[in-house]
Amino acid sequence: MVWQHGDEHNIPDEHRRDKPGAWLPADNRLHRQWLKQQVDHVDANPKELIPVLQEFKDLIESNSRIYMYFREMWDEIPRRAPYNRDPTGKSQIRDYQHMLAVLNHVFTRAPEWTDAAEAAGMVGVPMCAIFDYAMGTPSGHAAFLDPDVNKMLKKVLNEWGKFLKTPESAQVLGNHRSGWFGKVGYSDLMAVANGPYQTNHKFEEMYVCDPTKEHYGFKSWDDFFTRKCRPEARPVASPDDDGVIANACESKVYNVARNVHLRTKFWIKSQPYSPLDMLAHDPLAREFGGGTVYQAFLSALSYHRWHAPVSGTVKRAFVADGTYFSEPLMEATDTQGKEDLNTKGISVVQGYLTALATRAVIFFEADNPAIGLMAFVGVGMDEVSTCEITVKEGQHVKKGDEIGMFHFGGSTHCLLFRKGVKVEEFPEVGRKENVPVRGKLAVVRS
Repeated sequence: MVWQHGDEHNIPDEHRRDKPGAWLPADNRLHRQWLKQQVDHVDANPKELIPVLQEFKDLIESNSRIYMYFREMWDEIPRRAPYNRDPTGKSQIRDYQHMLAVLNHVFTRAPEWTDAAEAAGMVGVPMCAIFDYAMGTPSGHAAFLDPDVNKMLKKVLNEWGKFLKTPESAQVLGNHRSGWFGKVGYSDLMAVANGPYQTNHKFEEMYVCDPTKEHYGFKSWDDFFTRKCRPEARPVASPDDDGVIANACESKVYNVARNVHLRTKFWIKSQPYSPLDMLAHDPLAREFGGGTVYQAFLSALSYHRWHAPVSGTVKRAFVADGTYFSEPLMEATDTQGKEDLNTKGISVVQGYLTALATRAVIFFEADNPAIGLMAFVGVGMDEVSTCEITVKEGQHVKKGDEIGMFHFGGSTHCLLFRKGVKVEEFPEVGRKENVPVRGKLAVVRS
């Protein structure tokens, strides 16, 4: 088992929050400690907002609807436990001005590694940590669905994305305690990478890099996040057998659903898949009613490039803009029977996100007629969530070829098969290790 974010120690039940994807610590005290550090720094060192955050502030204050959302979302967070301690400890963020000030500080740094002994930073999702409970309130739910808010969030995230491509952002790739190549960070990265095949590779044996250079030769945080995997470390499953589906992303199984309705209520608690919405109402989407959906998620430690699951021709390829921090408004019942906010957050609502979040959609016409038309959906979750497609319509790809990548952000992906396609032998939901990219995912029977 890979111990992340201090999870190796005993975590009292009231502080444990297990989230698929591990984007926030299982020990919520580390989350609180990290955010308290940011808030305390901001309160002690006030400074002007960077231009894009000033533009965000102007949008909030000039639009009555959005102003109402951002005023109310903080007030709607309950004042009782655990919310009075969570996520920010004693220095809670309670208004949008404070939120923007904390974002202003976070945007000056790349994501640090979180060491259990020091809890120096959050692995992966500083914005999600800031919005955590507010986005689960009624006003937060409305705000993060709002088209104008999401246009603004896209601008904000793009600006941070620019910083993550600068040499300055590479400072978190050192071998210091909060560096990704420090003792704990390196150990966990390689435990995740070696898990699927139970190998013992070093980082440079798994990924394309130069260990003799500073930061292993990576020029920026984004350069590291989108690192390439060495082909020999992830061989293509049965390259000459078109009946074997290759895994498109290095990822953990989330769900397998069969006989899915073409369109359904994806926002309800069970989050059934809605292919028409997942595939952004493309004319080809109607081919997938009654078919099969496979979904898996990627953590911050995973490899983030996508590879073709089949040999075939790219029929359609596009990015559909959507939401960035929306989660369904699902209430939970506490031990006293009171209706409460859903505290599990965005990482457990991945079915919902396939229909609403910003996502890349690629349709393939497989060479194998038993497969025919199928689809890949890469879903950007949280933070930058940039989906980059690297193939073009009309291009023929071989199984295992690169087709795109996620830039920084939590992420999940789906493969969709049409009704009547006999796709079998998916890995079991709950599997501990990632399913290796380009490795065997399933088999299609003629």
